[in-house]
Amino acid sequence: MTQLKEVLRAKIEAHRPRTTKLLKDHGNVKVGEVTIGQAIGGMRGVRALVTDISYLDPDEGIRFRGYTIPETLAKLPIPEGQEMPLVEGFIYLLLTGDIPTEEQVAEVAEEFKGRSKVPPYVFDILNAMPADSHPMVMFSAAIVAMQRESKFAKQFNEGISKMEYWDPTYEDSMDLLARLPEIAAYIYRKKYKNGDIIPSDPKLDMGGNFAHMMGIDKPYDEVARLYFLLHSDHESGNVSAHTGHLVASALSDVYYAVSAMINGLAGPLHGLANEQVLRWIQGVMDKMGGKTPNEEEMKKFVWDTLNSGQVIPGYGHAVLRKTDPRYTSQMEFCLKHLPDDPIFKYVNILYKVVPPILVEQGKAKNPWPNVDAQSGVIQWFYGLTEYEFYTVLFGIGRAIGVTANIIWDRGLGYPIERPKSLTTAMLEDVAKKSS
Repeated sequence: MTQLKEVLRAKIEAHRPRTTKLLKDHGNVKVGEVTIGQAIGGMRGVRALVTDISYLDPDEGIRFRGYTIPETLAKLPIPEGQEMPLVEGFIYLLLTGDIPTEEQVAEVAEEFKGRSKVPPYVFDILNAMPADSHPMVMFSAAIVAMQRESKFAKQFNEGISKMEYWDPTYEDSMDLLARLPEIAAYIYRKKYKNGDIIPSDPKLDMGGNFAHMMGIDKPYDEVARLYFLLHSDHESGNVSAHTGHLVASALSDVYYAVSAMINGLAGPLHGLANEQVLRWIQGVMDKMGGKTPNEEEMKKFVWDTLNSGQVIPGYGHAVLRKTDPRYTSQMEFCLKHLPDDPIFKYVNILYKVVPPILVEQGKAKNPWPNVDAQSGVIQWFYGLTEYEFYTVLFGIGRAIGVTANIIWDRGLGYPIERPKSLTTAMLEDVAKKSS
């Protein structure tokens, strides 16, 4: 170990007790309008961002433009013979706040078809990357590579009124959203299907075309529509949404902002959660010899897991205090399309036994499952068994909400984000004065 690293290690270890003491003994002390605990603890609960695109209600879950998830699914136009609304109609809702007519949805779909051609150099870049590149790295690289197409960047450099910033931002956003499904499907087929690329079918809607390019039969098109909708937005404070908002606040175009969003989404504490849940469930199945346990057997396993100091992944949420409606929507889909799937059976038994146990244990503010407890199960059932690709799917959906937020940020002239930082010594001084 170098001397520099040795000195750094010693200083880090010496500093840790200071942070621990501040959190433990002075976490509720105010520093301006926030507490020391919030300043150190990732700004948890600090109300400092504005968005009208979605709101996370502790009891009702996510509301898109004021509509709950069940209301959103029921009110948006659904094509004849289909179960799930078209993603194009959902995009209209997020941008305008209005439930679109079938004609308005069709217009958005036509607009997407005219914007969907991916520049050839994007595929050249993906083909040049090492074969073992993570799909999220490939996805992020493909997005930022298209920055040269940015209409906002071009018009900004030519000189454009601040009042019109939203216009080319809209153009960039629609271009990007129209291209993301093909880019994602290309990455999937290149990495996992021997490079056997399936061309886009312009006759299909966004969800249907994505399923087609992935090479997965019906009803996976319905899965895609539901998945993109459910994962689209989650207020502005989560890592991916906040990252997109933050980068765009510097007037970086949406290619920079969404690429950065993807990078945040790739973190194990954020977008990788669905993969971790599925791995855990499959591990439970292995420990139980593949048989479907009864409730008593599962209860014992859950208690043993908790008593060993581990957690039950997929349960609990920082804000929600009831079952995540995104979980419920996916559970209803599973009950209809894959009720006998072995993994889904485990998920259902866990749903019955985990919440009461977490309540009895008394440590969880929210003992109910979140969206990640279900989403990986559905993907696995339809043959998408490559864990590391799941976050790319998440990224397509999240880009819908993030771009809608960026367009509105530009339209309302929101300034660059610039919170103020303090040193540990300053916090200690505030804590000392409060004692």
